[in-house]
Amino acid sequence: MILTVTLNAAIDKRYVVDDFKAGEVNRVRECSYVPGGKGLNVSKPASIYGAEVVATGFVGGHAGNYIEDALKPFGIKGEFYHVDAESRSCINIWDEVNHVQTEFLEPGFTLTEEDFRGFEKKFTELVKDADVVSMSGSVPKGFDGTAYQRLVKIVKEAGKPVILDTSGKLLEMGIEACPTLIKPNIDEIRMLTGKHCDDIQDIIDAAKTIHANGVEIVAVSLGADGSLVVGEEGIFRAIVPKIDAVNTVGCGDSMIAGFALGLSEGLSLEETLRRASAISAAAAMREETGFFVMEDMEKLLPQIVIQKLYNTI
Repeated sequence: MILTVTLNAAIDKRYVVDDFKAGEVNRVRECSYVPGGKGLNVSKPASIYGAEVVATGFVGGHAGNYIEDALKPFGIKGEFYHVDAESRSCINIWDEVNHVQTEFLEPGFTLTEEDFRGFEKKFTELVKDADVVSMSGSVPKGFDGTAYQRLVKIVKEAGKPVILDTSGKLLEMGIEACPTLIKPNIDEIRMLTGKHCDDIQDIIDAAKTIHANGVEIVAVSLGADGSLVVGEEGIFRAIVPKIDAVNTVGCGDSMIAGFALGLSEGLSLEETLRRASAISAAAAMREETGFFVMEDMEKLLPQIVIQKLYNTI
């Protein structure tokens, strides 16, 4: 079972408009509503692939009830901690004419230390049945940088692998608890190491530094140039074929789903990276966020080029 954590779950609303103009009335041509938040965008592709997925975190009010109900068609079991305040909404506007995306992300509700302690108790029980835990995204107002650090420690104490995908202070403090895998982008790895990361060797050296400090696998997103992974099995680079991208929102979360699947099945780091890259690329080919079609992924899988740059670190 893959347990996903979305501390700041949302309803993701996608609006398709023609020639979006700021400051003017824009008619929405199409709209869709799906449960969102980075952790849930990990849950959906993992479930589509066939894994048993349990989603936890915080939800509240009528919007929170909708989020839980909307996960059921994906076969995802919701085990959220409920609060009275309403869960947030996040809006993605897709300009069909100019092919530009604009996002509006609500901050969400404010929670207390008492809320978090209540969640920790529930989370500790859920971790017992998990094979892998993946936690992603922002946290509600009221929580400080130690939130993920505390949760990672709970998973580590249970002897389970844990993926942490967040940013800023949450990432900086979270890695002090030594999660199994993190997936920083270039800016984040610069923040964590103070290195310039102007070329591939700089990026490798920065990732090796983080690995040496206790993070087992460091996967660095390189955008259209693929990704780089540093781990005990060596250093690998994934190069993906050019695709006709439709919606890139959530593709990084789909990659995390691939990593979670690989860890849960005990795949090699090379094969885990190949699968994660194929799922991420397949997700970019579809309008829905956190969604892919298995047929797309299976076609892409043999086209993913994995280069082993170094046998050891």
